[in-house]
Amino acid sequence: MPKMIVSIDGVVIKEVQLTKDRTTLGRRPYNDIVIDNLAVSGEHAVLQLTGNEVYLEDLNSTNGTYVNGKAVKKQLLQNNDTVEIGKYKIKFINEVPGATFEKTMIMKAGMVPPMPKPAAPVPGIVAAAGMPSATVMVGADAAHHASIKVLSGAAAGREVPLVKVVTTIGKPGVAVAAITRRSHGFVVAHVEGSNKPTLNGAAIGPEPVILKDGDMLELAGTQMQFLQVD
Repeated sequence: MPKMIVSIDGVVIKEVQLTKDRTTLGRRPYNDIVIDNLAVSGEHAVLQLTGNEVYLEDLNSTNGTYVNGKAVKKQLLQNNDTVEIGKYKIKFINEVPGATFEKTMIMKAGMVPPMPKPAAPVPGIVAAAGMPSATVMVGADAAHHASIKVLSGAAAGREVPLVKVVTTIGKPGVAVAAITRRSHGFVVAHVEGSNKPTLNGAAIGPEPVILKDGDMLELAGTQMQFLQVD
C-alpha cells in the first residue's frame, strides 16, 4: 500500500498510509497529513490515489511543492521519490502488494486513531494528530527489545513494546517526542510543542539523545520509564 514517510533534519516524525482516493496535506488540523509549520500552507497539496498510482498536486501553496528537488504543480509519484515542503522531506514508498505491517498505536481513550486497528491503546499518552506512531516494521532479527512503561495517569502500569522504527508519543501542541530505533539502540528527540519533554529531569531538545535502560521520561505530565533488554 502506498505511504508517505515525513522527516525533518533526518528524524522521521510520522508515516501515513494512503488509503483514501484523496489525501490532503497542509498546516491546518483538518488535513489528512498535518505539518504544523509556518513554511507549510494551510492547504498545501493533495495526493490523489488512482488504482496503485499516486498523483501529487500543489494547491497554489505559498512556498511551493518539490519532488526530488524540482518544483511541481502535478506529478505522478514514483517509488522512493522525495517530496520537499519547506524543511520537511516526505518519502513516497509504494510497497509490494500484499506486504503487511503490525501497527502499534499509543492513543488516548476516546480518540479516533489515524491508522486502522491500532494495538495496545494507552489512555493518557496520544499519538499527535495526523502523526501515526511508526515508520516501518522491524524484522524479527532486531538486536534490541525495548518498551515504555507508563508510571502515572490513567494508564499507569501499562507497558508498550517499541516494535517500530519510530514511535511518536505525547500530546499535540503541548509536548510530542519521537523514540527512534537505531543500530546501537534507541534515541529520543523533541518533535513539537511548547513544553519540552524531559529525560531524567533534563529537557529534551530536537537533537536525538541516547536512551538507556531505566531512563525516566516525562511528557505533558505523564511519567514513563524506558526499559531495554539486549
